[in-house]
Amino acid sequence: MRRVIGGVGKALITVGLLILLFVAYQLWGTGIYEAQAQDDLKRQFAEDLRERGNPTPTTTATTAPSVTTTTLPPLEAPPVPVEGEPVARIRIPKIAVDKIVVEGTTVEDLRKGPGHYVGTPLPGQIGNAGIAGHRTTYGAPFGELDQLTTGDEIFVQTLTGNWRYVLSEDPFEVTPDRVEVLEPRTQVNPITGQEETLTTLTLTTCHPRYSAAKRLIVFATLDDPDPPAPAPPPPPPQEKLTFGLTGERESRTPTVIAGIAAAFVGLLWWLWFHRHPGWMTWITGVIPFAVALAVFYYFLERVIPNNY
Repeated sequence: MRRVIGGVGKALITVGLLILLFVAYQLWGTGIYEAQAQDDLKRQFAEDLRERGNPTPTTTATTAPSVTTTTLPPLEAPPVPVEGEPVARIRIPKIAVDKIVVEGTTVEDLRKGPGHYVGTPLPGQIGNAGIAGHRTTYGAPFGELDQLTTGDEIFVQTLTGNWRYVLSEDPFEVTPDRVEVLEPRTQVNPITGQEETLTTLTLTTCHPRYSAAKRLIVFATLDDPDPPAPAPPPPPPQEKLTFGLTGERESRTPTVIAGIAAAFVGLLWWLWFHRHPGWMTWITGVIPFAVALAVFYYFLERVIPNNY
């Protein structure tokens, strides 16, 4: 009975340590990957700006509004964005956000940084541009969106110019099925009496923190002296906007295989250590187990909702 109780206790302690390691991987390990991806994206976006004839911005997220509101003349139409490639730079001075936005909101896209919703216009175009971002993992670019209030500024640079948005209302939460917040908003022009499509920006992230039960929405309108760029053509009818925050089903099988492999490596390490106890045995065994565990965590993270 003592051996059984002791074995159960050791097993529970091991499971607890593995869970803590996974939490550490989620909160800090993923940030390393995001930081490296952002460095690459910044270089690529700067190169794209030079090719388009736009100067690389030298201001930061904390630059005074009198400097950052300077805009570039918009072009006739922006280039067609390629999924996974940089399309914009977003800066939110109040919460010190300065990130490159990629095209797409898949698991792989959001690991690089904030992602632009495919099917919505780009920032600066007529319509409602949508951008999603992680709340707690992969650098947590949108971790402090709940700190914004009405009147706060959001600066976005695309290949067609610099755009200044202002929050027209406080952040609010919606259920995961309320994708209509990504649809264009309209208003009646008081002079012409005709309905016009507004140029707006919607940021989305999970809510509350460490949960994907709801979505936090930040809505802002364009406040810029330059006219917005033309609206993009509507997406094909079969393409329907979704928050896309439910994880990847195709990663379930690799997750199970990687978990079994990590358990097998860990068991071999444990048996070897008990037969040949010593620091050298421990150090030699921990390296392959850490690699196997990292692979398991990599696939496990893809299965759970990808915008924590």
